[in-house]
Amino acid sequence: MEFSIKSGSPEKQRSACVVVGVYESRKLSVPAEIIDNVSHQFLSDIIRRGDMEGKSGSTLLLHNVPGTLADRVLLVGLGKEKDFREKEYRNAIATAVRTLNETGGFDGTVYLTELNVKKRDAGWRIRHATLVALDTLYRFDQLKSKKEEVRRPLRKLTFCVGRRSELKDAEQALIDGQAIAAGMSLAKDLGNLPSNFCTPSYLAATAKALADEYKMKLDVFERADMEKLGMNTLLSVAKGSHEPPKFIVLQYLNGKKDDKPIVLVGKGITFDTGGISLKPAGEMDEMKYDMGGAASVLGTMKAIAQMQLPLNVIMAVPTTENMPGGGATKPGDIVTSMSGQTVEILNTDAEGRLVLCDALTYVERFEPACVVDVATLTGACVIALGHVASGLFSNNDSLARELLDAGQDASDRAWHMPLWDDYQDQLKSNFADMANIGGRPAGSITAACFLARYTGKYDWAHLDIAGTAWKSGKDKGSTGRPVPLLTHFLMGRAGRA
Repeated sequence: MEFSIKSGSPEKQRSACVVVGVYESRKLSVPAEIIDNVSHQFLSDIIRRGDMEGKSGSTLLLHNVPGTLADRVLLVGLGKEKDFREKEYRNAIATAVRTLNETGGFDGTVYLTELNVKKRDAGWRIRHATLVALDTLYRFDQLKSKKEEVRRPLRKLTFCVGRRSELKDAEQALIDGQAIAAGMSLAKDLGNLPSNFCTPSYLAATAKALADEYKMKLDVFERADMEKLGMNTLLSVAKGSHEPPKFIVLQYLNGKKDDKPIVLVGKGITFDTGGISLKPAGEMDEMKYDMGGAASVLGTMKAIAQMQLPLNVIMAVPTTENMPGGGATKPGDIVTSMSGQTVEILNTDAEGRLVLCDALTYVERFEPACVVDVATLTGACVIALGHVASGLFSNNDSLARELLDAGQDASDRAWHMPLWDDYQDQLKSNFADMANIGGRPAGSITAACFLARYTGKYDWAHLDIAGTAWKSGKDKGSTGRPVPLLTHFLMGRAGRA
């Protein structure tokens, strides 16, 4: 897809289609008013007849509009003007792009990016329009023998800004939006691949490709390396699988030499059967998405490298399958983590925290400015927050606030959950330092409390993305979240927010 930024009047655009908005109550947006005036109320007459009421998600494609140079004019319903905010803006862009892609025109000139969105400037509008456009056009058909063909698909989008003074910021926002979208696309591709393709070795190869393309430093630790390090909780999860586990460390060092790195840790369970604590068969295929944390941090590394953010960022991904088998870890087994703490594994389906805790211990050596881990960790988080917000836990309120604000700016929201010591009692074990589960009550919180026992030496936050990393049903597929949240967080750290 080719993108460009322009400032100019809509009736003068030579384009396959010009896109303008209409609010409910038959109110035209400013660009639509301009077209209406030069066309001698052509748009007003159509709206007056009831062909377009401005309801959110509605469209009307017009041909040969008088006084315009474009082949077509697309009217997009915006809903009520007083209710038009970020969500409605993003929905309008998605509707426009989807319709343009179905009309058979190669290009579109979009004036929805001039709309007023409360407390959001032109840069925000352009960045989000780019993200939404590419997300709308995303397809995963690599494994289909016959790919779905779109007749004359959309190839070029021009986003318009109201003032020439906004062009510079808009151009940068376009570049940033394309980078974030590229990171999201990588995360979605990895998530959508089945587990017989996306293995721990495949994730390592993906990290190698990023390292080669963007000149990053890469270390991939094999089973023997992890044994020497004492990463026994990670290895306990891998014992039932024939696929070799990997521990991937990718370093993007583009900040000052003395700047402490920001560390991203992503859970990389490429398929989760639950192990000996076997999951029910229904929807188990969706456990290919249990590496959503790994996919999102790999996508974030791609995005920040493409943006060339002046930061030092280190990614750590512990990755394995969780399979049953003759050698698999059993409920009641006790293992010693890399930190020296012992864990009684009461449920082998609570494996994400076991691979993460060794990774969180490993990254201490980098003396990080902060650590953010990302994991499809608990079904309990889905019950608590549904599929709208990711769960956020942290031992530092300032870091939590940064991430919450980044999520708001990215329209990739999180919700701050408690991490009180009161919950730690649920992890008590009669036979080890702790159990790996704390019972049904507050399941997402006790999972975070488990991880907190390994993060005392640095500022840390945990994102539970079990409800946001993928969608089920007719729109089944990876969402690419929380790449936008993480990238906006790092843009903030780099002074680019």
